[in-house]
Amino acid sequence: MEKSNNKAWLYLLPSILFLGAFMVYPIADVLIYSMEEGYNSASRIFFGVGLYNYAYVLHDPYFLQALKNTFILVIVTVPVSTGLALLLSLGLNSIKGLKRLFQTIYFLPYVTNTLAVGLVFMILFNKTPYTDGLVNLLIHRFGGSSVDFIGGPYWAKMLVLCFYTVWVVLPFKVLILTGALASVNPQYYDAAKVDGTSKLRMFGKITLPMISPMLFYLIITGFIGAFKAYSDAVALFGINLNAAEMNTIVGYIYDMLYGNSGGYPSYASAAAILLLAIVLTITCINSLISKKYVYY
Repeated sequence: MEKSNNKAWLYLLPSILFLGAFMVYPIADVLIYSMEEGYNSASRIFFGVGLYNYAYVLHDPYFLQALKNTFILVIVTVPVSTGLALLLSLGLNSIKGLKRLFQTIYFLPYVTNTLAVGLVFMILFNKTPYTDGLVNLLIHRFGGSSVDFIGGPYWAKMLVLCFYTVWVVLPFKVLILTGALASVNPQYYDAAKVDGTSKLRMFGKITLPMISPMLFYLIITGFIGAFKAYSDAVALFGINLNAAEMNTIVGYIYDMLYGNSGGYPSYASAAAILLLAIVLTITCINSLISKKYVYY
């Protein structure tokens, strides 16, 4: 028995070393940086150890703005994109002839460069001295007034960012859910039809429970992905996100390290640990909920 255990640990050793070098050590290093008060990047010295960096970050208006933007992005885009993906997947699953063609069309935005998609969205929504943009032309057609979605009011910029994020993540979710729907045993539906069960009841009692593991996976990864959002905002509003009031937590961390206000790794580390704590808390809550609603 001892030999078998030793052999198992030997097989696990490469993975343990990899996780230790690229996950455990970086997290521990960031945690140490976050506790070093007054750290100087040039001299690599600090004058104390404590929680000052966390207090500074939590009172920094730029971080609070980034936190607000990130939470709005998470709360809006995760349920909307998952719900739309489920509706599109149900529609695709009902199509027999051109199912694979439509799957390919829906998946194309996922393999397109994020910045390129952002540039297209900026052209569609941006208001310039020469044109109001295609979206504003449509608004004019229905009797509305033009809105500056890129450089205008906060709600307009957040609307574009949420719309863009949903557009980018939707194809992957459609692909996953289409595969999940295809894996449901059709005998369940046949038995339900014999009993005269309505389609809505079949969806609630058969389809949702059977695909609940994939839905849970998409919700978890959706939360994590939305909390890590940064390139989406850059693609639409440029690199000076603080001026546009559209920064995210990851953008704040990057700015503290390399941006115009760069050179503060301790503040960046504190913000990174706070982000880790938020994501870990939400993941744990989702895991607890999944025990009741997810069927494996």
